[in-house]
Amino acid sequence: MDPGTPGTLAAGSDDLNQELEIRREVYLMDNTVLLGREYQILTTPQEMWKQHLIHIPQHTQATLIFMTDLHHQVRYFVVRELVNRQKPVEPGFISDRLEIPLEQVNIILEELERKLFFLVRNRQNEVAWAYPVTVEPTPHRLNFSSGERLYGA
Repeated sequence: MDPGTPGTLAAGSDDLNQELEIRREVYLMDNTVLLGREYQILTTPQEMWKQHLIHIPQHTQATLIFMTDLHHQVRYFVVRELVNRQKPVEPGFISDRLEIPLEQVNIILEELERKLFFLVRNRQNEVAWAYPVTVEPTPHRLNFSSGERLYGA
C-alpha cells in the first residue's frame, strides 16, 4: 500500500511509533502473569511462572506422602461433617463414626494439623477448620446448592 493511503503508517512517523509501543505492551501483557498479593498486583514473566508450575506435582506428592488411607478418610469425613453439622467435630465422634480407635484418631488429627495444616482444632480439641471450610466466622461466606452455609477457610 501507498504510505500516504489512510490506514497505513509511514516509517518513522509518530503514529507508527505509537502503534509499535501499543503492540509491545500487548505482547508484554500476553507474556506476563499478574499475581495478587494483599493490596498489590505484581507482574511475573510467563516463562518464569511456567517453570515454577513444573515443580508443583513433585512438591505436592512429596508433601502428601505421609498420608495413609486413614488420614484421607479422616480428613474427608471431617470436611463433610463440618458442612453437615455446622459445628466443630469432636475426635470421639470421628472415632465412633469411622470405627477407628480414639487414640489413633487423635494421632491422625495431630499429624494433619502439624504436617500440612489441613485442619485446625479449637481449645476443646475439636476440629473447627478443615480446608476448605471452617465453622469459625471468616469474610468468606459459602452457600452450598444443598442449602448449607459455612465459611471458607
